[in-house]
Amino acid sequence: MSPLLLLLLFKLTIAAAAPAQLRPGFYTETCSEAESTVRKVMIKAIMREPRSVASVMRLQFHDCFVNGCDASLLLDDTPTMLGEKLALSNINSLRSFEVVDEIKEALEKLCPGVVSCADIIIMAARDAVELSGGKRWEVKLGRKDSLTASQEDSNNIMPSPRANASYLIDLFSKFNLSIQDLVALSGSHSIGNGRCFSIVFRLYNQSGTGRPDPAMEPRYREMLNRLCPVDGDGNVTGYLDATPQKFDNQYFKDLVSGRGFLNSDQTLFSSEARTREFVERFSRDEDAFFAAFIEGMVKMGDLQSGRPGEIRRNCRVVNSRTLESHWGLEYLQKFVIRVPLA
Repeated sequence: MSPLLLLLLFKLTIAAAAPAQLRPGFYTETCSEAESTVRKVMIKAIMREPRSVASVMRLQFHDCFVNGCDASLLLDDTPTMLGEKLALSNINSLRSFEVVDEIKEALEKLCPGVVSCADIIIMAARDAVELSGGKRWEVKLGRKDSLTASQEDSNNIMPSPRANASYLIDLFSKFNLSIQDLVALSGSHSIGNGRCFSIVFRLYNQSGTGRPDPAMEPRYREMLNRLCPVDGDGNVTGYLDATPQKFDNQYFKDLVSGRGFLNSDQTLFSSEARTREFVERFSRDEDAFFAAFIEGMVKMGDLQSGRPGEIRRNCRVVNSRTLESHWGLEYLQKFVIRVPLA
């Protein structure tokens, strides 16, 4: 291969790895009905199963925190790659991948090869909030889909339901997300369900004491005892707040009254002053919560890895090998260094 061609390959690889310039209205000229199509499919999904909107919204969190918002979460395992769907925080928890498949199928018929799966997640999450009673916001688009996924990265990054507020503050700060962002984004649990598997330790052996979490309101704990008995089915689900199909600030009111389902939620009020002030504020002021939630979602949606990507035809599989994956970036860099530039 000629030195000139190698240099061109290297430049193309570096260009492919540059972070995308995200902006509102990205598909205005290339697929003008992209956002309305996503919304139409989401409306159909919520009519079939109201719980699906919470599941779709949660995909943005689990995707963006692991190497940026690149739809790596959607990739199925292959013989040479363990993806993220079976990671500890995702297995038996994340669902409604078929809703994303349905959206992608509709968009491929409308504008083949144009709209990325990563952008679909962002648009669908926004619509899930609005269709559940929250506020609509303008999303920035223009992401590429990853060429790989990593179960190990997901396991190392995503927090456990047992995590406490201090741990979550440190985790979010690594992504330049503030304490307000943490508390507001935790409000995604305003809709949806959680599994008994995630809370049995709170009911029967909090912190290894052999006793329940003292932060739980007694009548609420009795209800959860009936729902999640010792040695019961860990996949039984309970409501994350008292209005599980409505996106509102009830979640924060429940935390103040000691009725938070997950440990990672309740400790935002019960054990950390830095997060408690925001919980109290959002419990009193729903508009403040909505505004902070939107700000946090936009900031989280800006997370990018800078790795090469593509527009997948099927969100579950990579559809091509890029120059970087074919030649290997490290190999190209070593080779090009030897190429005279004059």
